[in-house]
Amino acid sequence: MEYLPAPAAPAQGHILCCQCGVPIPPNPANMCVGCLRAQVDITEGIPKQGTVHFCKQCERYLQPPGTWIQCALESRELLALCLKKIKASLSKVRLIDAGFIWTEPHSKRLKLKLAVQKEVINGAVLQQVFVVEYVVQSQMCEDCHRIEAKDFWKAVVQVRQKTVHKKTFYYLEQLILKHRLHQNTLRIKEIHDGLDFYYSSKQHAQKMVDFLQCTVPSRSKSSQRLISHDIHSNVYNYKSTFSVEIVPICKDNVVCLSPKLAQSLGNMSQICVCIRVTSTIHLIDPRTLQIAEIDGNTYWRHPFNSLFHPKQLEEFIIMDINRVHEKKKGAGAGARSNKHTLAEAWVRKTSELDTDHQYFCSTHLGHILNPGDLVLGFDLANCNLNDEFANKMNPQHIPDVVLIKKSYDRSKRQRRRNWKLKELERDREAPDTDDERQYQDFLEDLEEDETIRKNVNIYRNADIPVESDTDDDGAPRISLAEMLEDLHISQDATGGEGAEMLT
Repeated sequence: MEYLPAPAAPAQGHILCCQCGVPIPPNPANMCVGCLRAQVDITEGIPKQGTVHFCKQCERYLQPPGTWIQCALESRELLALCLKKIKASLSKVRLIDAGFIWTEPHSKRLKLKLAVQKEVINGAVLQQVFVVEYVVQSQMCEDCHRIEAKDFWKAVVQVRQKTVHKKTFYYLEQLILKHRLHQNTLRIKEIHDGLDFYYSSKQHAQKMVDFLQCTVPSRSKSSQRLISHDIHSNVYNYKSTFSVEIVPICKDNVVCLSPKLAQSLGNMSQICVCIRVTSTIHLIDPRTLQIAEIDGNTYWRHPFNSLFHPKQLEEFIIMDINRVHEKKKGAGAGARSNKHTLAEAWVRKTSELDTDHQYFCSTHLGHILNPGDLVLGFDLANCNLNDEFANKMNPQHIPDVVLIKKSYDRSKRQRRRNWKLKELERDREAPDTDDERQYQDFLEDLEEDETIRKNVNIYRNADIPVESDTDDDGAPRISLAEMLEDLHISQDATGGEGAEMLT
């Protein structure tokens, strides 16, 4: 008779599995892990596949029902977005761990590795790891649909300035770029006297209007037009229009103030020079160096116009100049400029060098002018001033010449300019030959005025080498310390190696 060996006795403190007889530590189910998993699948009912929608244009993911959010690949935000899609199925188990599994670029797949726990037979807790795969589907969001359509807009901001020169617009363009106010625009259209900004929502347009009113002296008004009306849901569809008018005064304009306004500014002269336009109009009296600032509300209460346009600037040569160190203040006089020097000069037009005709004038440019320098200015003695305030002034109070700025060799300044500015992408009209000259004027203003320069992002132009100062003619220049490096970001916003997966 043959005897079969008896089954091995379980080790001390162990029991036999009720299914396969393997010795195991005691547990409430009296089963080994393999048999328990064969009997119970705790991931049953949890979807192992899903889809996420991705917009290629703005690189955002759809968070149902209608929110688009920016997420980097393998980020916590994207992980939360994927888990929300199976949140209802995960309510029956306990989520222990979750993370991404690397997927091949261009596969348009996202894989999540999840670890869950659940109480099963007789209170035993079973833990299981599984993978959920998501397919990335391309879908254009509503905002990008509107951008592609170009005509689907809800609000437009019409910015206008009734002037010949565009200096204020060039300055405004740089402020918009610096503060990234152009990111929500659907389209920017340039017309002959301003810019039109189109938006997909009224709130974005109102934000731009508020920014303009804080940046440049202006006034605005709004209107809206009914496009459609749903009588069943009581929904109205409007298109809003915001009209913003900037004061028609630019830098280097000669203006004539009303007597009432001049008196309220500290009894300054009616004939003044605009030295800067920021959130206010900065004026200086060339005969006393008295300065004043006029905001938008004050201007519209007491409006005044420019006496000349930039094309009427004439070139003078300094024959003799004497700096006035002390000037007695008049009654009720306001503050004086510390950055300018008062001087009395004899000048002659470069077009009249063959004559002995000279002009005497007071100027605020005594700190940069010397005999023999060329200077640009306006000739008030030989012109017809078509201005209501200037025509009522005493002729003895009107200066013969008003000097505006020192003249330098423009071609040499352009050659040395080792910096550049960014521009807004906009629909342009037919290019005007005068636009390039006006843009060069604006660039020269940045070099000459440090106050304006602080509000503008200036980028270094690596294509132009830095020249030595051996051949320097004294023209103002921007130092390298004030320039920013022009960054070129080649990777997508989603970042990393996986960025190519969704392109």
